[in-house]
Amino acid sequence: MIKPMFGHRPEPRKFNYQFQHYDPKEEERRKQRISIKRNHKRYHQGRSVMLYALGLALVVYIMYIL
Repeated sequence: MIKPMFGHRPEPRKFNYQFQHYDPKEEERRKQRISIKRNHKRYHQGRSVMLYALGLALVVYIMYIL
């Protein structure tokens, strides 16, 4: 009863694609490299937040002195 009110949406077409040159070892190396980059990014993000907080504290201290 509700379907005719909103119309019919067709399902997306599914396809079966076979890779011609698939190398499982290369795929594993790529996943490992991506996970290392993600961990590296998180570490540097925390450091940049600390530098920002330190700079902000320094500006507030200089304003307090003046």
